[in-house]
Amino acid sequence: MGNWFRISHISAGFIAVLVGYTSSVAIIFQAASATGATPAELNSWMWALGIGMGASCIGLSLRYRQPILTAWSTPGAALLVAGLSGLTMNQAIGVFLFSSLLITLSGVTGWFQKLMQYIPRHIAAAMLAGILMRFGMDLFISMQTQWLLVGLMFAVFLLGRFFLPRYTVPLALAAGILCAGAMGLLRLEMLDWTPAAPLFMKPEFSLSALIGVGIPLFIVTMTSQNVPGLAVLRANGYDAPATPLIGWTGATGLLLGPFGGFSFNLAAITAAICMSKDADPNAERRYMASVWAGVFYLATGVFGATVVGLFAAFPVELVAAIAGLALLGTIGNGLAAALADETGREAALVTFISTASGLTFAGIGSAFWGLVLGLSVHAVIGRQRRAR
Repeated sequence: MGNWFRISHISAGFIAVLVGYTSSVAIIFQAASATGATPAELNSWMWALGIGMGASCIGLSLRYRQPILTAWSTPGAALLVAGLSGLTMNQAIGVFLFSSLLITLSGVTGWFQKLMQYIPRHIAAAMLAGILMRFGMDLFISMQTQWLLVGLMFAVFLLGRFFLPRYTVPLALAAGILCAGAMGLLRLEMLDWTPAAPLFMKPEFSLSALIGVGIPLFIVTMTSQNVPGLAVLRANGYDAPATPLIGWTGATGLLLGPFGGFSFNLAAITAAICMSKDADPNAERRYMASVWAGVFYLATGVFGATVVGLFAAFPVELVAAIAGLALLGTIGNGLAAALADETGREAALVTFISTASGLTFAGIGSAFWGLVLGLSVHAVIGRQRRAR
C-alpha cells in the first residue's frame, strides 16, 4: 500500500493538475461562451473534460506502467474561442466528434508512430527543454511581485535538497500555501463545492464548420499537443507505443464529445512534472504520479466548473513558482540530453531556441516549428557530413 500513497506521487499529480487548470481553464470558459453555453452546458463541458482526462490517465498509466498524462488541447481551445463564434452548441459538438474521429484514425492506422520514429532523441530532448523553459523563468519573474512568498518557497526547496531530497517539491508547496495564508493571499471565499451533472448535447454536422474548425482543431491538437507529448515520453526514456495512446485519446473524445469533451491528447508540460526525479527517484515507479493526477482529474470532473474556485484561491505567483520548481530538474536533464552529442548540437540548439521563443505561425505553436527547424538543420548537416 505504501507505493500507492507516496507523498511525492500525490504531490506531483496534484501539481500537474493545478498547473494544467490554472494555466488554461479560462480559455475553456471563453470557448464555451462563444457558442452561448448555458451554466448547465458549461458544467457538462468541465465534467466531460475532467472525467475523460482522469480515466485515460489512470487507464493508460496502469496499462503501460509508465507516466502517461493526458490533457485537453489548450491551443485547440484557443482556436475554438474564435472558430465557434456564430455556431450553435450542437454544431460545436459535431466539430468535436469529427476532430476526435480524425485523431482516432491517425492512431489506429499507425502513421503517427511511424512519424515519431524519425525524430532523433536529442531533438526531442531539446524541444522538451524549450517547451519548459518559460516555466523555469516564470519562477524567478514571479519573485518581482511576491518576493517573500516565492523566496520562501525557493529557500525551502534548496534546504530540502540537503535534508529531504525526495520531498523538496511537496515541502515547497506546503510552505507556499502556509505563507500565502498568513499573508491573506488565499481567496477561500471562491470555493463552492457543487457537483456537476453531464448533459447530452445532440451533434449537428455542418460541412463548413467541419472544414473550417474541425480540421484545424485536429491539426493543432496533433502538432501542438501529441507531437511534443510523445516527445516528452521518449526524452525521458519511456517507450509506450504511440498507436494505442493516440487511438485511445481520440476514442475518449468520441465518447465524451457529446457532453462537451472537445479534445483529449497527450500532455507535455504537466506530464514532465510526473516524470521528474522529484516524483520518484525510480523511473519505473513514476507512473503512480500520473495515476494520482488522474484521481485529481476525476475529482475536478465530478465538481465541474465550480472546482475552478479551488485553483483561483491560490495566488498566481504560487502556481508559477511551484511549476518552475517542479520542472527545474526536467529542464536540466533535457538540456543535458540535447547537447550531449556534439554532432547533433547545432540542430538541438535550433530546436531549443526556436521552441523557447514562442514562435507562432499559421495558428500552430512553437513546439511544432521548433521540431521542423531542428529536423531541417539535422538533415542538412547530416547530408554535408555524408558528402565529405
